[in-house]
Amino acid sequence: MPRWEFIALAAALMALNALAIDIMLPGLQQIGASLGVADENARQYVITAYITGFGLAQLFFGPLSDRFGRRVPLLAGLAVYVAAAFACAFVPTFGALLAFRFVQGLGAAATRVIAVSVVRDTFGGRAMAEVMSLVFMVFMIIPVVAPSVGQIIMLAGEWHMIFTFMGVVSLAFTIWTWRRLPETLHASFRRPLTAAVITDGFRIVLTNRIAICYTVAITALFGALFGFINSAQQIYVGIYEVGALFPVYFAAVAGLMALSSFLNSRFVGKFGMRRLAHGALLGFLAVTGLAFALSLLGPLPLWLFVTLFALAMFQFSWIGSNFNALAMEPLGHVAGTASSVQGFMQTVGGGIVGAIIGQSFDGTVVPMAAGYFLLGLAALGMVLVAEKGRLFQPHNPPV
Repeated sequence: MPRWEFIALAAALMALNALAIDIMLPGLQQIGASLGVADENARQYVITAYITGFGLAQLFFGPLSDRFGRRVPLLAGLAVYVAAAFACAFVPTFGALLAFRFVQGLGAAATRVIAVSVVRDTFGGRAMAEVMSLVFMVFMIIPVVAPSVGQIIMLAGEWHMIFTFMGVVSLAFTIWTWRRLPETLHASFRRPLTAAVITDGFRIVLTNRIAICYTVAITALFGALFGFINSAQQIYVGIYEVGALFPVYFAAVAGLMALSSFLNSRFVGKFGMRRLAHGALLGFLAVTGLAFALSLLGPLPLWLFVTLFALAMFQFSWIGSNFNALAMEPLGHVAGTASSVQGFMQTVGGGIVGAIIGQSFDGTVVPMAAGYFLLGLAALGMVLVAEKGRLFQPHNPPV
């Protein structure tokens, strides 16, 4: 497989998770009305149910992929994702929709865990950070186009068609994976699937200071991001009344994040993961701190909200790809288990925090702004623990 196709396929697999969330944002209101959900905040459970299943199942796919290789567990997870997506198109009740969304998340867990494991099997150090940046750049195309696609589907039909479209796309990605992705886990690195070996793998991951601290740091920031995703439709449509332009604003920020990831892939080999990520985290805190302070003084005009939020998310891309690479770097010998533990913490922890922020929506941007700033401070605290109080210290030579 050529390098470009490898990156594109890894990104496509991870993008299925963004697709499962972002494409339905324009349809949440219609889903709630169609299935008798009166509470606006309760409609967010369509996202929360998926994220919960997605997070929990990652703990299982990691050890499975370390034992049986990457291909078989990945294809099994994709099959579950495809079947659940089509099932969501025919649900009669809101409860059934949430149940199938949970199952869809279970299948999607394989894509996140194994995509990261495949990259770690193949690359290390700054080279891994560069590839992860490119993966994240392609991955961000989905948030750019998915809400717009969802909006077009809503204009042409109704919300059931969103899930049909999702099923067709995921089926195409499944066929691509089956035909083209080779097995990347060398036979000599496979680990027995026993309680003792699995427990030892989890111990290795959870006791590595650098890995666990960077994992908790990115978990905090993902909590802020999930909080925004949960309430994005309410903020843009409810507060700022942008109407059908909501996907445009959403896509503009996602596009900026994709550009940021591309720039990170160009710079990381020269400057290193720590210098870029630590600098971006400090910039993220400065911007979100300003947004939080201004939101307490009164309503932010749309142009100011979008500007500050876009600046924060531009830096989020540098933080995310580099923090994930830093967390995986010392754990190449247990990459599947490491990816599953880290994915579980980021998704479930971030999902819970994001749900709290989303449910705190009060008709203003204050809860979201507070979440971004305070969780950024928590991330900085974990980075300081990981690095023993010293920022910007490179560990890997230039590539």
